Amino acid sequence: MKNIFLSILSLFFLFSCKKEIFIEEIVPANETGIPITYLVTYEGLEIDSKEEYRAGNVSVVGGRLSSDFPVTEMQIRGRGNSTWQYHEKKPYQLKFSDKLEFLNLPKDKKWVFLAEVSDKTLLRNKIAYEMGSLSSLDYTPQSQYTEVYLNGKYNGTYLVAQKVEESNRRVKLGDTGYLLEIDQQHRLDDDDVYFRTYNYRNQFAGEHFLFNIKEPELEFNNTEYEYIFDLIDTFEKNLQSSIFKDPTEGYAKYIDIDSFIDYFLINEITKNTDAKEYSSIYLNVIPGEKIKMGPVWDFDLAFGNVNYAPSEYSTGFWIKENAWYSRLFEDPTFVSKVKTRFSFYRSQQNLILNKIDAYADLLNKAQKKNDERWGLIGVYHWPNPVVYDTYYEEVEYLKNWYSDRMNWLETAINNL
Repeated sequence: MKNIFLSILSLFFLFSCKKEIFIEEIVPANETGIPITYLVTYEGLEIDSKEEYRAGNVSVVGGRLSSDFPVTEMQIRGRGNSTWQYHEKKPYQLKFSDKLEFLNLPKDKKWVFLAEVSDKTLLRNKIAYEMGSLSSLDYTPQSQYTEVYLNGKYNGTYLVAQKVEESNRRVKLGDTGYLLEIDQQHRLDDDDVYFRTYNYRNQFAGEHFLFNIKEPELEFNNTEYEYIFDLIDTFEKNLQSSIFKDPTEGYAKYIDIDSFIDYFLINEITKNTDAKEYSSIYLNVIPGEKIKMGPVWDFDLAFGNVNYAPSEYSTGFWIKENAWYSRLFEDPTFVSKVKTRFSFYRSQQNLILNKIDAYADLLNKAQKKNDERWGLIGVYHWPNPVVYDTYYEEVEYLKNWYSDRMNWLETAINNL
C-alpha cells in the first residue's frame, strides 16, 4: 500500500504543475525489480542545458532495493560530454537544497544520473566501482540502479552515482584540501581555475597535463593556487630528476604510493580509455600530506568498449604509458609493489565475474524496457567496437574481455 500511495502522490504532483503534462503510461511499481525514480520539472520544462538548472520535484518507489523517497523539491540539469553530445538518452545532475539520503546512498546534495548509452550492458561503471570498493583508495563512488520517469514519460534505466566532490561522505579534504582533475581545455567551464606544468615552470618530458582545481573555489595566482601549483610542479621535477628512485628524497616523498598503484591497476585492468591522459583523472591532497590518486571515475568506455584507440583490445599496456606512470615503472621498487598488488586483484577475478552475472540478472527486465525505449541492442552507438543482437551477448563480450585482460596482465606484469 505504501508504494501505491507514493506512486499516486507522485502523479498528483505531476498534474499540479503549472503546465499540464501528458502521462504516457503508468507502470506497476517495481515490475523490473529495481527502484523507480519520478522526476518532474515545473511546467514540464525540458532539461536541455548543462548550465541552467530546472526546478521540480523527485520521488522514488524503492521496492526491495531501496527505501521509498517522498516527493521532494530538487533542481536538475544536463551533464556529461560525449553522452550529452552524441546520444538521445541524456545524463543528468540533480541537487537538493539540503543533504539527503537518496536511493539508500549516504546523505548529500548532488547526484548524477548516468545514462549508460554507449555501454549496452549498463554494467561497466558499476563493476569498476566494485573494484574500487576492494581497493585501498580512500573513496569510491557508491551507486544504485533505477528506472526513471521524466515528466510522466518512461526515460530508461540509469545508474545513479555519488558526484565526485568534496564532502565528509565523499572526498574528504578537511578545510584546506584540494581535489584536482586532469582534463582538457575545451572541456572547461568559463569560471574554472586551472594550471599547466609542462612548458611553464619545468620541462617535464612527456604529455603536458592541465589540472582543473575542482575544490576549493580559488582565484588564479592567489596563495592557495600557488601552493598546489608548486606542489605538483615540484613532484614532476623530482620525478624527472636523477634521484627520483631515492626512498626518502625521491618521488616517494611526494605521493601516496598505495593509492597510485590501486588507481593504476583498476584503470589498467579495465583499460579505461580516458584515464591514460585525457580526462576524469582525479587526485587529491591535503596540505602537509602526500598526493593521492583517486577517486576512480567514468568507465563506460572501458573494458574494450571503444573503437578509436588501442584500449579496445585486451592485450597491451595503456595507463602505463601515462607520463607519470611510465617514469614510476623505471623504479624496480615500484614495479615490485605493482606485482604484489596485482596478485590481489587476480585473486578477486571470480568475484568480479560473479558480480557481472548478478547485476546482469538484476537488470534482466529493466534492460529490456530500456532497449524498447532507446533501441540500443543490435544497433551501433558511438563508439562500440562490436554490435551484438542480444543483451547477454554484450555481457559475455564484457566477461570474456575482462578474463582475457587479466590473463594477459598476469604474464605482462610478472615479466616486468
